[in-house]
Amino acid sequence: MSRRFTQVDVFAATPYLGNALAVVIDADGLSTEEMQRFARWTNLSETTFLLPPTSGEADYRVRIFTPDRELPFAGHPTLGSCHAWLESGGVPRTEGEVVQECGAGLVPLRVTGDGLAFEAPPLIRSGPVDEELLGRVAAALGIERADIVAAEWAANGPHWIGVLLADAEQVLALRPGTVPEDIGVVGPYPEGSECAFEVRAFFPQNGATVEDPVTGSLNAALAQWLLRTGRASAPYVASQGTVIGRRGRVHVSTDAEGRIWVGGAVTTCVTGTLNR
Repeated sequence: MSRRFTQVDVFAATPYLGNALAVVIDADGLSTEEMQRFARWTNLSETTFLLPPTSGEADYRVRIFTPDRELPFAGHPTLGSCHAWLESGGVPRTEGEVVQECGAGLVPLRVTGDGLAFEAPPLIRSGPVDEELLGRVAAALGIERADIVAAEWAANGPHWIGVLLADAEQVLALRPGTVPEDIGVVGPYPEGSECAFEVRAFFPQNGATVEDPVTGSLNAALAQWLLRTGRASAPYVASQGTVIGRRGRVHVSTDAEGRIWVGGAVTTCVTGTLNR
């Protein structure tokens, strides 16, 4: 059976400088084992599978897989999957808004001047990080504990530890060892810069540390933390992927109801069929 397949680039205005995502559009009938096997084969940070919704409020359902596990929610797969669904002929129930169903529930999306944007989902864990763990995080990042301006749990699917450094230069200079948890590091650029923050995402994988090019879930969680504590004001743009040769741009905004929206450009780079 042939299934439509596309590979998209998320969070970059110029193709191939963001974060790649593989999307299987006609995924109905695939087993969890088959989805995981294909995601392992693509070897991308995430691969998604589009399915009919089970909720009457949703336009489509998505399952999100890394090479070794399924995620309830992730940011760049949300934007990339929505782009692929719309491009493949999907028509939303409500004009101007798409509702995605995923493991974390229903996620609204909308089209903005900067591309697609999703509403930041509620945090499932926040608050202070245990001091002993924070010491290990600092050591893994190759910095002193005193270099960490602030830190909080920032989990909205993935369980990120958010780490704030004094400035973007310190973030760019990091050369981490093996990290103990998923860690998102952020530091501000000087006022008047193109971007307000530099963001980097590190996570452990098979005994090594992997850096994610551009991370929607992390940026959504960081936005909730930074805006709540007055360390950021919306709208703002965060840069990510600089050190590894990417040019990710994540646009964060708020609406009149106080909802936080996280978005960016999405470009289709590969189309074809998956043969099973």
